[in-house]
Amino acid sequence: MSVAEDSAHMARALELARRGMATTAPNPRVGCVIVRDGQVVGEGFHVRPGEPHAERLALQAAGASARGATAYVTLEPCCHTGRTPPCTEALLASGVARVVAAMEDPDPRVAGGGLAGLRAGGVAVEAGLMAAEAAWLNRGFVSRITRGRPFTTAKVGVSLDGRTALASGESQWITGPEARADVQRLRAMSGAVMTGAGTVRADDPRLTVHAGAARQPLRVIVASDLAMSPSSRIFSNGAGVLVLTVADGPGGDALRAAGAEVVSVGGEAGRVDLGAALALLAARGVNDLLVEAGPRLLASLLDARLIDELVVYMAPKLLGHGRPLADITLPALSDARVWRYDEARRVGEDLRLTLTQTT
Repeated sequence: MSVAEDSAHMARALELARRGMATTAPNPRVGCVIVRDGQVVGEGFHVRPGEPHAERLALQAAGASARGATAYVTLEPCCHTGRTPPCTEALLASGVARVVAAMEDPDPRVAGGGLAGLRAGGVAVEAGLMAAEAAWLNRGFVSRITRGRPFTTAKVGVSLDGRTALASGESQWITGPEARADVQRLRAMSGAVMTGAGTVRADDPRLTVHAGAARQPLRVIVASDLAMSPSSRIFSNGAGVLVLTVADGPGGDALRAAGAEVVSVGGEAGRVDLGAALALLAARGVNDLLVEAGPRLLASLLDARLIDELVVYMAPKLLGHGRPLADITLPALSDARVWRYDEARRVGEDLRLTLTQTT
């Protein structure tokens, strides 16, 4: 096939993979398209852990038409047995003649072994087509596997003058309903949502996805102390709340009775070790972490260089004196860290800015 045809089919595979954005974790998001004689004969995408992988679903749809066909898959087919058997075995048994993978799987259990096994079985194999797009789709999975921590996005709603709340603490609502609906989408795609104990006390958030969602993210509270009311709304759903604290103590039993898990991740100066906290989340299979926190916790994460992406919803309002985005103090302007605008678009009456750090 031509490069244009290959690219079109891989683009479709990526489109299919995106259908699992909110359901596949801790597994990667994967799509597969099987093409024979220029015609699509099978499609599939991985929906959730424990269910068939994209390749097996596409092969099932293709049936006998898979023989001699080309399989386009957004991630190297697995060659190990987990909850499901290896996809390489299914591809070889189907008689496909060619496999085009967007990227190699960074998981050490695969890491090129899947492609090598297909080549050894007589299948023509190519890798690297639309690799950047595939890597972005699974940036959380790649981060967890290669860096030992989730890909971390901080979401903030601010006014034109960079305030996240009035001096009184009032913050509901700075941004409009469209921006808040967009935050629901971010939460749905995240394995966990992190906030601080101060935000729990001041704003009493739920940090859930609205009813009807495929799953709820783990809600994580970073707390130097456990002085939170167990009747706070974040505990109202019982299970699904993880409190990371310096040392278990007074208040811990009450939070556990409310359904929370309390884990000590102590660091220096009586503060939670944030690097260790993210490593713990990665060990629990969290690929993508969304931070919705106040200025102190956000500043600490920024200082530790643990924020990969900023999503800022800017409302066309001026609040004057109030709470800043982050409690950062710089000795000189030259010490400022520079972020790059990756995207800017309107969301209702607000502006949604997506940024990544460059320095």
